[in-house]
Amino acid sequence: MEYTIDKLAKLAGISSRTLRYYDEIGILKPNRINSSGYRIYGRQEIDKLQLILFYKHLGVKLEVIKEILDSPDFDEIEAPKNHYRELLEKRKQLDALIENVIKTIAEKEGRIIMNDMEKFEGFKKKLIDENEKKYGKEIREKYGEETVNESNRKFMEMTPEQYEKVSKLEREIMETLYEAMKTGDPGGEIAQKAAELHKEWLCCFWHNYSKEAHAGIVQMYVNDERFRAYYDKVQPGTAEFLRDAVLIFTGMKG
Repeated sequence: MEYTIDKLAKLAGISSRTLRYYDEIGILKPNRINSSGYRIYGRQEIDKLQLILFYKHLGVKLEVIKEILDSPDFDEIEAPKNHYRELLEKRKQLDALIENVIKTIAEKEGRIIMNDMEKFEGFKKKLIDENEKKYGKEIREKYGEETVNESNRKFMEMTPEQYEKVSKLEREIMETLYEAMKTGDPGGEIAQKAAELHKEWLCCFWHNYSKEAHAGIVQMYVNDERFRAYYDKVQPGTAEFLRDAVLIFTGMKG
């Protein structure tokens, strides 16, 4: 079946202006232009539009979507499977948050009493799921399933006081790194304080601390652009500076 631009826009729940824009930037061209000058879309374009809207729903930018769809490695069968898995993860996060909200309402109405840990369960689960999505593969390959699962378990079982401690340590690390970067000396007193704070933060998640693992994880911060971007938001080079400070702190330098 073929559709004019207006009919396809109505079918997809978007504006015809959006489809014209997709045509302009080359992400979705019509199958043909008819004798009256109307854009005509066929089955192939409909399927492609569905994928575009899938990726947009996941927050992927249009320029990135175009690169994905234009890639010679793009797999039309695997793409919807990946989207399905992404949606299942989002549903798990939403289910945890919805359950948390329902309990909160019930508590406010006097029907149940929530303990402090329950109040933060949904949010902690969401954070773990987001971290798994971003870094799970690399972390599990480097440290093993058991270590990561134990770390996640410790995080889920944190009391509100412990959770606040972790959040405070994160802020302290970044603030101390900011001051240490001004000195330019990873072996200096302020930088070594940042390394010590980082160790304390890790121990909130790790069952066992080791200097080798500490040195390994800060090296990963440098090697992986996602981790590096998090620390370099203080200022460029912060991830490398933290690594150097930790290597001195742990005696692993060189």
